[in-house]
Amino acid sequence: MAARRPQADPEPPTPGPATGEDLVERARALQPWLRAQAERGEAERAVPPAVVDALADAGVFRLLTPRRLGGQETGLRTLMEVSEVLGEADGSTAWTAVSVAVTNRLACCFPDRAQDEVFGADPHARVTGATAPTGIGRRVPGGWTVTGRWSHNSAAPYATWAVLGALLWDGDGTATFRALVLVPAAELVREDTWHAVGMKGTARHTLIARDVMVPDHRVLSLPVAAGAAGPSSGGPDDLPPTLPLGLAPMLSPCLVGPLLGLGNAALATVREAATHGPPPFAVHGVRADAVGVQIQLAEAALQLRTARLHAYDAVDRIDRGFVDHTERARVRAQAGHAAQHVLTAVDTLLNVHGADAFADTDPLQRMWRDAGIAARHAGLVPTVGYEVYGKALLGIEEPVGLVI
Repeated sequence: MAARRPQADPEPPTPGPATGEDLVERARALQPWLRAQAERGEAERAVPPAVVDALADAGVFRLLTPRRLGGQETGLRTLMEVSEVLGEADGSTAWTAVSVAVTNRLACCFPDRAQDEVFGADPHARVTGATAPTGIGRRVPGGWTVTGRWSHNSAAPYATWAVLGALLWDGDGTATFRALVLVPAAELVREDTWHAVGMKGTARHTLIARDVMVPDHRVLSLPVAAGAAGPSSGGPDDLPPTLPLGLAPMLSPCLVGPLLGLGNAALATVREAATHGPPPFAVHGVRADAVGVQIQLAEAALQLRTARLHAYDAVDRIDRGFVDHTERARVRAQAGHAAQHVLTAVDTLLNVHGADAFADTDPLQRMWRDAGIAARHAGLVPTVGYEVYGKALLGIEEPVGLVI
């Protein structure tokens, strides 16, 4: 049976942009329904279409999109708050929301003509993408023909466009530069390759291009998008301004939002269960009476609090505007640090809950699996973030990655 969407209130004839509080409350209102859809998303390995429609209607995918293109043009704090609330209901839904919202924003870094192609006729456009330059583009009149395979494209079944990384070769076959190319999803082949133990509903499929024509106005230098170079280096000279701090410093903290929500949900689940039934092989009437349970719950809550403080400090720094290289490096490190604190908290909560947590019918095991996958995204690997930050603190100017 198809999932029934909650009925949204009709919008006024000429609605203005919603406030951050409004957008968070829209997400919170969806929580009970999203929880009910979570198992279906796992079984079908994609969040249900009705969930995608509900997120679109709530304006979630357009959180970072400029208002001139029909977006909300919020800061990253609002995206973090919304994704945290969604993550409390379902990790895959929250991850889908963040992935599309961020990649939609990335599409807005292309020239105006490309932006209008994506959003002009469809303000609800959904952009997926994989920025690793695993494709090859060859120069042809007016643009490039691109061929390649890109894995891990979140929400791929519902995407209308894709931003993909490629190495572009000039006509003589010698000069190259790393770029992002913007391609209609209809021109790509999609393979269902996402078979993972967690975040099952994110549908992170593989996209394939075979000699797809990409005009010049839909090409963006990857170093420029990453914030590692000015618009005149590494590619065409007429590129538009890019993200304030580059792709990686923006992306990494945004990925923590779903994790915070998963941690909150795990804590709420274990707290509720602790008031029912005794701990195994103990004299206490209920788990909540055991000092060991009380201590572990406090530890987990403080781990989550630490993660939240780091995550929101990071996005607040970005929202305030330009920061120097050391602060950018700290933002990257804080994201991975926060993710690790969430993992530690969830593991502690599993210890409190015991073996029952791993029953198929217990939602805690899904939260654990989802958090384990999310925290290991390339943008959240803690050792990379620590290396970036440590080098910055020591004044060592040595690149660590393509988009850091």
